[in-house]
Amino acid sequence: MGVILLLHTLLVLLFTIRILLRDDLSPPGRLAWFVVLNLLPYFGSAMYFLFGETDLGDRADKRHKEIFEEIRAKASWFMGEATNTEKLIDPVYLSAFQYAGSINGFHPSMGNAAELMADGDETLTRMVADIDAAIDHVHVLYYIWIDDNTGHAIAEALIRAAHRGVTCRAMADGLGSRAMINSALWQRMRGAGVHLAVALSLKHPIRTILTSRLDLRNHRKITVIDSRVTYCGSRNSADPEFLVKAKYAPWVDIMLRFTGPVVVQNQLLFASDWMQATNEALDGIALARGPTDGGFPAQVMGVGPTERHGATPQLFANLIACAQDRLTLTTPYFVPDATVLEALCATAYRGVSVSLIFPKVNDSLIVAAASRSYYHRLLDAGCTIHEFKGGLLHAKILTIDGKISLIGSSNLDLRSFDLNYENNILLQDEATTLAIEERQQTYVSRSEVVGLPTVLAWHYHKRIWHNVIATIGPVL
Repeated sequence: MGVILLLHTLLVLLFTIRILLRDDLSPPGRLAWFVVLNLLPYFGSAMYFLFGETDLGDRADKRHKEIFEEIRAKASWFMGEATNTEKLIDPVYLSAFQYAGSINGFHPSMGNAAELMADGDETLTRMVADIDAAIDHVHVLYYIWIDDNTGHAIAEALIRAAHRGVTCRAMADGLGSRAMINSALWQRMRGAGVHLAVALSLKHPIRTILTSRLDLRNHRKITVIDSRVTYCGSRNSADPEFLVKAKYAPWVDIMLRFTGPVVVQNQLLFASDWMQATNEALDGIALARGPTDGGFPAQVMGVGPTERHGATPQLFANLIACAQDRLTLTTPYFVPDATVLEALCATAYRGVSVSLIFPKVNDSLIVAAASRSYYHRLLDAGCTIHEFKGGLLHAKILTIDGKISLIGSSNLDLRSFDLNYENNILLQDEATTLAIEERQQTYVSRSEVVGLPTVLAWHYHKRIWHNVIATIGPVL
């Protein structure tokens, strides 16, 4: 008994000291780990060892720094000029665009256009047509790539392009696309001449566990054709039926097809991942920029465990604070940190119409519980909450005042904030934002409003469950 007590004490003391030494951990994060370690010392210690640190290691950090130094040295002209931001962006929203530019060095450029895809079928049809029309290169990166109708069609289009002599690079996350990476279709692509790479490979899991974390993932969804067209949004290379989690189907996504200077910015973000995975130089990746006249200003924003800590919630807080009239946020996973939560409440308190759209049924019971722990606070502040009933709403969108849109792969949860590589496009354009807002209204029309009386009527055991999960949320 004495030995067990001593071991308990040493484990708690060791990890407590480690937690207290970390300057990057928030006070709620520290508190959550203290709770877990004291209540479940052996399990908690194992969990902290496996998942407590958001670090890919010194080698990855050093390589990331080298890659962006090379990109800035060789391709800064494609990244936009910080000095132009004030000329291109409405002063009301300027601070948010300036903050976004501080993350990777991508700044707004004029000359962009965007089309909102009607649905998954149109997205696939247009994407395959663009790949079939490629004459120089095609670059794709997906977190989840499944050998279903969509995943197979994209792979076959890449194979056809490679046979025509087009340089094709395809990249997939080692965990999210593990079945594809081990499939015959992946080998067919390789045999056809498609250059393949795995982001954050699980080839050496023990080494990964000892030096990093297994759940640090590349969650990006990037498609670039001839530096002329790029797609950005929430959709993986998978059908809406989403076979790996079919009981939550359909998965409802949103995708935009972009042309203009923002395309090459997305190309450079893809290049940074490709260079990290393959150690290739930027010189091998073709870059070209179209006209910059007309169109609207837009910029790419990429985040991840090798980027500045807290960049995503700080960007969202900046954007939320800019809203003057209305703000609509759509996300499947809502576990905000204090920065985002306070920004949403403060914006609603000052009279801005704040609408939040979440799925009614979530594929993560933990996330669903944590999300609902915030409902009372948000509703008290004057926010409107809608829960979508037509499948799993997977779209990740923020629209502001009918003028500003943020679209991409980032969720409003701690995984997107700290653990995942994400990609987004921030734009200023009334027509594009109106189209996205109209799509958000179709989500609202298929949702039920969750009012304060409903939340107050929740049984006490449900409220306790929500708040317990939210308390340990920083460790999930």
